[in-house]
Order: sequence, then structure tokens, then C-alpha cells
Amino acid sequence: MKLLFRNRYLYLLLLPGLIYFLLFKYLPMWGVLMAFQDYSPFLGFWESKWVGFDHFINFFQNPDFFRLLRNTLILAFYDLIFFFPAPIIVALLLNEIRVQFFKRTIQTLVYVPHFMSWVIIASITYVFLTTSGGAVNAIVEYFTGETINFLSSPDWFRPMIIGQVIWKETGWGTVIFLAALAGVSTEQYEAAIMDGAGRFRRMWHVTLPALRGTIMILLILRLGNFLDQGFQQIYLMTNSLNREVADVFDTYVYFVGITQGAFSYSTAVGLFKAVVGIILIYGSDYLAKKMKQPGLF
Repeated sequence: MKLLFRNRYLYLLLLPGLIYFLLFKYLPMWGVLMAFQDYSPFLGFWESKWVGFDHFINFFQNPDFFRLLRNTLILAFYDLIFFFPAPIIVALLLNEIRVQFFKRTIQTLVYVPHFMSWVIIASITYVFLTTSGGAVNAIVEYFTGETINFLSSPDWFRPMIIGQVIWKETGWGTVIFLAALAGVSTEQYEAAIMDGAGRFRRMWHVTLPALRGTIMILLILRLGNFLDQGFQQIYLMTNSLNREVADVFDTYVYFVGITQGAFSYSTAVGLFKAVVGIILIYGSDYLAKKMKQPGLF
């Protein structure tokens, strides 16, 4: 108690954050009750009829389930393969720049897209890729005589989504890796130089091992959000022509839960995603420790 009283002002500063998580993160968890009810807003949580796992059974038997799962998993694997390594590569390249002015300038330029909303990103994508006056299609038409309907083609939807994510979030993702690299002792680089190691060898044997723990922890966290592809981006880039490959769990929850009023059914879908995320976090953490790598728990 003496220690608590001595640091009372520090705990007071912590209070707004605790209140935020309590009100907006923990209390809303009561909403998962709707997944096991035939929820009616007029009856509320306690008066609505309990139906058990009926909504989960209906969801797994729904023909849309495998289509949604396929679309979500493909985008998730693309994200893991193409986007996850991108901040690591950029951080390694930035770490090799010795002129601080150029390094800070490049850092600022690659950070900027992170602060743009997905609405702006979608608008920029439209301006560049539209068939009527788009810059990219103008170049394609100049060399091939034809245009490509990037925005409506199912074949181009997934590359377009991953390209947007890489452009928007790669710079911001380098912050953690650059912070980890700041703690690498210069003596290790000096020793590597004395042993005749070139720049690539120093990067491979000194820089990358210093990032191993950070990479593993971020990979575990990313796997926890494996089925979470983000609603805004997918919704903004979806249209009637690419919907077959664009529909994922996030957009499905919106269309079924908000536009059709199936609150309990959509809650069951969201709870399914959450349970899969928890399993992936604990599973990947277990495997990381088995491989003698740092984990979350």
C-alpha cells in the first residue's frame, strides 16, 4: 500500500487508459451472448430466446461459409507472404543509410501513407487504375493498345488489395524494427568488419539475428488477426463484378448483421473469428517456444 500511495499520481495517469479499455473493450464482451440467442432489441439480452449453437450450425452449413473462408484465407496468406516481410526489408535498407538527412527524409515519406484513411487510398486507387483516364491504364494502353479493368476484375482484386496494404502500412511497420535495431551494439558490426564481412554479410549475421525476437512476436500477433482482413478497405473496393472473390468474414458480418438485421447470426460469425484467433495465438506461441524462440506468454 505504501508503494501504491507513493506512486499515486502515476496510477492516476493510468486511470483514463483503464477506463477506456473497461468501457470499450471489456464491457462490450457481453455482446457475445447474442450469438447464443435469437436476439431482439425490444426484448434485450435477458428476455431474448436462447437457441444455443443454432447460429453456428447454420453458419457452417451455409454455402457461403466455404466461399468466405477461401477468400479470407487467400488474402490472409497473401498478407503474410508479401506484406509481413516488407517492413523488415525496408527497415534493413534504412538501417544501411549513413547520411541522416536522407534517412529521415525517406522515413518520413514512407510513413505518410499510414495517416491517410482508406477512403483516400481507395480514391487514389480509382484515379490511377480507372479505365477512363487512369494513369496506369494510359501507360498500358500506350504499349498494348488495350486497357485492363483493374477495379472490376476478380483476378486483379487480391493483388490490388495487397498492393494497397503494402503501400499504406509498410513504412509505419518499420518503426518497431528500427527501434529494435537501435539497440544493436556497434561492436558487433566492428567485429564483423574485422573478420572481413561485407555489408550483406553484416546484415545477415548481425542485423537479422537482432530482429529475430521482434519478428517472432509480431508474427504471433499477426496470426492472431489472421482472419481479420479489415472491413473498410474491402468494403470500399468491392463491387458487383468482383464480389465473388471480395466477400470476407468482415464484410459478411456487416451485410448480414447491419443491412439484414441478423444480429445474433452475425455475432456468431464474429465469435467464430475470435475463437480461431485465440487458437492461432496460443498455438503459434507454443510452437515458437518449442523452437527456442521468444513468445508472448
